[in-house]
Formats: sequence, structure tokens, C-alpha cells
Amino acid sequence: MTSTAAVRPPVFDHPPVDPRVEALVNEVIGRVADKWTMIVLDVLAEHGELRFTRLGELSGGVSQKMLTQTVRRMERDGLVIRTVHPVVPPKVEYRLTDLGFSLAEAFCGVWLWAETNLERIEASRAAFDAAKAG
Repeated sequence: MTSTAAVRPPVFDHPPVDPRVEALVNEVIGRVADKWTMIVLDVLAEHGELRFTRLGELSGGVSQKMLTQTVRRMERDGLVIRTVHPVVPPKVEYRLTDLGFSLAEAFCGVWLWAETNLERIEASRAAFDAAKAG
């Protein structure tokens, strides 16, 4: 029986990893591959602590239900801290934890990669679309 840890491409030439670490990596990739998690990470990293309503406004098009689900999952994973202020009306604010900032920092590399490769990807897409149309 072969585990996925043993069948890695050569770039990952290292001993098999702890299955718990592998499971966590798969969970984290699944979570952050979610559009809204990435956007909330980006917004909170850029703007700091925000009230729920402002976080939703800056997240561009997220429904209240989806934003609630997203920040709850992020809070459970230790990526955000939710602070409820005992005032009327209720004031709830969200901010990234150190763990959340480190994840946002890790994904900063994706932005840099996209900037570096934007023209190549656009050219590839145009060539692909032209070949399909012709």
C-alpha cells in the first residue's frame, strides 16, 4: 500500500511526513482555496481590526451568511479573533491572529507569482482560446 506522502514529485524529495501534518496541509489548502477565506485574510491583513459590516463591505460581494460562516471557520482554526463589545447595538470586531498573519504572508507569494507571470498566463489563455475557436 502506497501513501500519498511516499509518491511525491522529486521537488519534495524528503522522508514521508507525519500523516497528521499531511491531513492538516490538505485541510488548510481546502480552506484557503476557498475564495472568501482568501479575501477575508487579505482584507484583514491590509486594514487591521474591522467591524463585521465593514469587513463585508471591503470583501466585495460576500453575503452576510457566507461571511459569518467564513469568519467562524477562521476563528475555529485560530486565524482570527472575534471581539464582542458589550454595547447597544452590539459591536463585533475581527482581526487576524499571528497565525492568520503568517498564513496571509505565505499567500503573499501567490500574489508575487501572479504579478510575475500575468502576461505569460494571459498569452497562454489567448492562444488556447484561439485554437479552440479556430
